[in-house]
Amino acid sequence: FHLFFTCLRVRSFSSPPASPTKVCVVGGGPAGFYTAQSLLKGSPHIQVDIYERLPVPFGLVRFGVAPDHPEVKNVINTFTQTAQHKRCHFLGNVHVGKDITIQELMQAYHAVVLSYGAEGNRTMGVSGEGLPGVYSAKDFVGWYNGLPCNKELQPDLSHETAVILGQGNVALDVARILLSPLDLLKKTDITQNALETLAASKVQRVLMVGRRGPLQVACTIKELREMVNMPYTAPDMLPADFQHVAQALADLPRPRKRLTELIMKTLNEDHRGRQGVKRWGFRFFRSPLEVLPSADGSRASGIRLAVNKLEGVGDAVTAVPTSEVDEIACGMIISSIGYKSLPIDPAVPFDFKRAIVPNNMGRVEETTGLYCSGWVKRGPTGVIATTMNDSFDTARTILQDLESGAINVSVSRPGSSEVVPLLEKRGVRTVSFADWEKINAEETKQGTAVGKPREKLLDVREMLAVAWT
Repeated sequence: FHLFFTCLRVRSFSSPPASPTKVCVVGGGPAGFYTAQSLLKGSPHIQVDIYERLPVPFGLVRFGVAPDHPEVKNVINTFTQTAQHKRCHFLGNVHVGKDITIQELMQAYHAVVLSYGAEGNRTMGVSGEGLPGVYSAKDFVGWYNGLPCNKELQPDLSHETAVILGQGNVALDVARILLSPLDLLKKTDITQNALETLAASKVQRVLMVGRRGPLQVACTIKELREMVNMPYTAPDMLPADFQHVAQALADLPRPRKRLTELIMKTLNEDHRGRQGVKRWGFRFFRSPLEVLPSADGSRASGIRLAVNKLEGVGDAVTAVPTSEVDEIACGMIISSIGYKSLPIDPAVPFDFKRAIVPNNMGRVEETTGLYCSGWVKRGPTGVIATTMNDSFDTARTILQDLESGAINVSVSRPGSSEVVPLLEKRGVRTVSFADWEKINAEETKQGTAVGKPREKLLDVREMLAVAWT
């Protein structure tokens, strides 16, 4: 990347533009910050403004990464360096699409990049999923991570068994939080509200349901190993789900083989002597058919699952329902079947089937000067490193369009000097990165008082009061 950017600077900007190239990034999460970082490195003539709906930056790094994974949050240090760059400005508390339109931003900037992620929930599409006791993993994760819109969730943890639909890393995060010893969680930045609810939890068993088999499980070995090694827990698996898996091991790619071997080892360990432990496990070859209501119909009391068989080979294997069904009695059901992006503005093309902004290498289709990066570009898949590379790709596309003249920089654009007064006329006051640092200092102070790295402010009004003091 360094060589590419060095070459590009020599080729693209040997004759500097008369005025700075103004780029607007919509979304202050990983995709937004990585796109901004790459653009700032790619040209000394680019100025980047990052607009974020909340008063606080960092998106899913703050609100999605599990509290017991602090090392993953170290990327915040890199994002902070980007935000403090002399040619970068963070403007929080701005709801793009509501407070200001994309068209207005495109008039104020040479290029606009949509990096606003995926805040929608994919639904199961089965009867009963609206019953109390059924939650989306996105909302549950937001609740224990302090996302303001989820602070009132009040999940009911008064039942012994919880079922999670999904077997990816988010599902394992949720299972781990539900079963972790409280003493471990007390040292993290999990919210006090969540700690108090988990302290009273009656959940003793968490089952993660997947439509395919052990050879297709979607989690990574690091997260699975954390489950296996979690204190005071034991696995709860069905040996019938593992027929013919041992014979297939030899032909598996190495990462998949290691993951499968760990599952098999966990299945075969003798845990009969471990009394009084909480239990977790996978249930394979099952798809949701119906959330079962309690006798009085007031809440969820179980889930009916289709038992599947697999058809096809390799990556093309699909789960096909059989006539057999299975039922699990449970008081909590968490759907971890994926996030989805939502349309931000009627003027922006949107593919509702794929839930992304249609694009070619980050260029939004049929809209000159509009780009996208991250989940809204490719769908909600991959880890932070995936988003980093994807965002660098979009930045490369923008730099190429500047070089080719596809982005017209001959006319100066006002950027935030026009947008901020417009927002103020509409009663919207922005939060700067220096304002965020006041919030950060207050959260750190409150956390230190109770032996935690931070205690997150949960209310937007409280955040703004601290930011503007």
